[in-house]
Amino acid sequence: MSALADHHSTRAAPARKRPSWRRLPAAPISLAAGAAAWELIGQLAGMSFFPPLSTVLARLADMATSGLIVTSLADSLVNLILGFAISLAAGLVAGVAMGRYRKVEAALGVYVYALLTAPSLVFAPIFFSLLGEGRGSIVAVVVMYAMFVIIINTASAIQSVPVHLVEMARSYGAGERQVLLRVMLPAAAPMIMAGVRLGVGRAVTGMINGEMFIAVVGLGRIVTQAGGRFDSAGVLAVLLVIIAVALGAVALVQAVDRRITRWVPRTTRGNQ
Repeated sequence: MSALADHHSTRAAPARKRPSWRRLPAAPISLAAGAAAWELIGQLAGMSFFPPLSTVLARLADMATSGLIVTSLADSLVNLILGFAISLAAGLVAGVAMGRYRKVEAALGVYVYALLTAPSLVFAPIFFSLLGEGRGSIVAVVVMYAMFVIIINTASAIQSVPVHLVEMARSYGAGERQVLLRVMLPAAAPMIMAGVRLGVGRAVTGMINGEMFIAVVGLGRIVTQAGGRFDSAGVLAVLLVIIAVALGAVALVQAVDRRITRWVPRTTRGNQ
């Protein structure tokens, strides 16, 4: 009877509530704190190269009202989408081939790792000479920035698939195509999508660098022109737009990731 009473008393005990401050969303609080710190430091420092956030936002509003941001952002997004689409398609195909077939990895691995570690911007003059001053060169720079990190993460994800899953599929008569599409790719999807998230961030960097150093178009053109005028507020205003583009692209990839890997338990996935 005593044990039964203890059991009922344990079940009847109310669950401990989390403190109210722990239920507050972390991201908005962090952004608000960063904005307040930026404004305070800018106001107190009084330095021309680091204007307060309010000044930067006012400059951004002027640029948006004049239509300068909208047209430049549209050009930049086209460059980003084209470059990342090529990077994603080529990166997934090459990464799966390297991860699945040792001979492909031996043949391509040295080139992939070399190009990943090499400064991607050094290829800009080569692309300019081959493709001219236009969208093709910028897209090529985006590909150089994003593709190789996707290849390496995809190859590592395929190689990390447990062997017993493949052996079990083989024992049920699955062919190579079925093993790859039905077993290996779903099992490797979480790690592959982690590489895609890294790739989209690098793609934004490649987009801006390509626009600034190859063809002065898009958001890169505004940064170059504002820097030439020593317009710190203008440069930081465009930087806010670039950060917003990067965060939006990563959020889109995360949404796709959650849909593709929804079978993964939350304890494995973590709180994203």
